[in-house]
Amino acid sequence: MLMSSFMLVILAPLMAVIAVLVRVTSGRPVLFRQERPGLGGRVFMLLKFRTMNAETDDRGLLLSDDLRLTGFGRFLRRTSLDELPQLWNVVKGEMSLVGPRPLLTEYMDRYSPEQARRHEVRPGITGLAQVHGRNLLSWEERLKMDVWYVDNLRLRLDLGILWKTLVQVLKQDGISARNHASMPPFVGSGRSGGSS
Repeated sequence: MLMSSFMLVILAPLMAVIAVLVRVTSGRPVLFRQERPGLGGRVFMLLKFRTMNAETDDRGLLLSDDLRLTGFGRFLRRTSLDELPQLWNVVKGEMSLVGPRPLLTEYMDRYSPEQARRHEVRPGITGLAQVHGRNLLSWEERLKMDVWYVDNLRLRLDLGILWKTLVQVLKQDGISARNHASMPPFVGSGRSGGSS
């Protein structure tokens, strides 16, 4: 938490600039908020910078993610700068710097008992899957890595993941799943060939 508080202070000017640019390119609100399950499955409000606008079709329905993702939003995702507000989630004790990424609450009843073990630790801003393929991984691979992380949790592993995250961000690999602006939904173990 101390490191996250320090990072929030240091990165505050950058985050202020990003907030202004998000406001100009995507409108209000600047932050994307969504309920996600954390440690023990307890729900918290995840924070991110918005990367999509709220444009709708003639029927008033939201356009697809591909069409709503702004140019600046693509940049934020490519550089992972959209994740910076989650430092506040870390300060509040809802997340860690490293851990399984918090997924959608609707996925909770789709996990196998083994996959559900990913909630035995706090979710992270980055994690093992993020430095080993990110959104190019299948759900099976991703969730298997999450459980492996739970079983092998140690400081040295976290430091290695943080270092590889920096390299991954600079390389800008695996940002989106194939043929998706972000990721296809997880429909359950053995039934989804999608990614995260």
